[in-house]
Amino acid sequence: MDKEQIQHIRADFPILTEKIYGKELIYFDNGATTQKPRCVVEKMENGYYHLNANIHRGVHYLSQKATEAHEAARVTVAEFLHAGKHEEIIFTRGTTEAINLVATSFGEAFCNAGDEIIVSVMEHHSNIVPWQMLCERKGLKLKVIPMNECGELNIEAFKALLNERTKIVSVAHVSNVLGTINPVKEIIRIAHEKNVPVLIDGAQAVPHIPVNVVELDADFYVFSAHKIYGPTGIGVLYGKSDLLNAIPPYQGGGEMIATVSFEKTTYNELPFKFEAGTPDYIGSTALAEAIRYVDNIGLDKIAEHEHELLTYGTKRLLEIDGMRIIGTAKDKSSVISFLVGNIHPYDIGMLLDKLGIAVRTGHHCAQPLIDSLEIPGTVRASFAFYNTKEEIDTFVEALKRVVTMLS
Repeated sequence: MDKEQIQHIRADFPILTEKIYGKELIYFDNGATTQKPRCVVEKMENGYYHLNANIHRGVHYLSQKATEAHEAARVTVAEFLHAGKHEEIIFTRGTTEAINLVATSFGEAFCNAGDEIIVSVMEHHSNIVPWQMLCERKGLKLKVIPMNECGELNIEAFKALLNERTKIVSVAHVSNVLGTINPVKEIIRIAHEKNVPVLIDGAQAVPHIPVNVVELDADFYVFSAHKIYGPTGIGVLYGKSDLLNAIPPYQGGGEMIATVSFEKTTYNELPFKFEAGTPDYIGSTALAEAIRYVDNIGLDKIAEHEHELLTYGTKRLLEIDGMRIIGTAKDKSSVISFLVGNIHPYDIGMLLDKLGIAVRTGHHCAQPLIDSLEIPGTVRASFAFYNTKEEIDTFVEALKRVVTMLS
């Protein structure tokens, strides 16, 4: 994308003109959450002001229109992921709830004492803790795929972990700390040779690279709206319909039922079986709007621009004495985690903030990964399509100043 197009895009994001401590905001914390374009916020406003009514159960006009918009959003998400059926799209509160749903419901249906679950060393806590809770509940064992010094998963070690006791594999598509784009298609193929299903955490993938769940042959795929320029509090679980039909509901209540009596309850068909209670029908339409916004730019163009930022940012950061980039995989998303000398990452982040630059510091909800690297945490700069090389230049000069102050 050329400078004119990027400036046109930036105009859609009012927050990018904010002043922080008198400085122009440079927002490099997109891995935590992305900013929202006007059209997404306006979609939510329009929904509340002109289309607000509880969906699915009403016969009046507003309820019918809100229902149509919500279900149209489900179709938009299905098309975005290239899912085979729109009923394979379950709306959740985010990636975390989607993983908890699978861990609970799949675990209830298919896991017994002595069974095993495989995750990787680079997982976010939301793709570790739900499986640990399942292991504690049912007497299972959690196994971990190691990685090499570049931050790439050891596929041969993964093959050795698979056995007849493995019930499910759950791995990140893209590491939120290292930026590594994992070979998930290969991981799925290897697991399927042993008839083991795979869940892919796509929270850090969908804003940056095209995803085709059918081509990947993923059994489950999850992501959050707020990572892809949509609202907070809503996310997506894609699941193959045969698996979703085979596992019990995650929650009970309204909407997920077919019939209820005090003697017995029968459950609704997909996708409603897993959507107890009033859904976030405003959030779903805003997510669909965010997807349309991204599609209009083009994920291929986004990936190309963000790769340029990654390459340029890496080169500029390596100018700094003592710079240590954490995560140097060949296939990488637009994330740079780093340390400088013996300076604590928190100190760097605090001083950068005073200069108007937003980065993330700490273990990034991936403490086992950070512990395995024997470091206190990292500073993480994560880029989006509205970021620029000029922002990187300002960031690097500010960082040089901060390092000088702290050394």
